Amino acid sequence: MDISQESFADSIGMHRAYYSTIERGERNMTIETLLRVSDGLGTTMAELAQEAGI
Repeated sequence: MDISQESFADSIGMHRAYYSTIERGERNMTIETLLRVSDGLGTTMAELAQEAGI
C-alpha cells in the first residue's frame, strides 16, 4: 500500500498523531480502532492479528 500515514489516518477518521502512537506501540488499540484499521487496510481483524503474531 503506497499511502502516507496522514492520508491513511484521515481515510479511517483518525488523527495522524493518534495513529502514529499506535504504529509505534505507544498506545493499545480498542476493538473499534482495530476494526477501523483493518477495514482501512482491506483485511479482517483476524488476518491483521495473525499477521502481527497475536
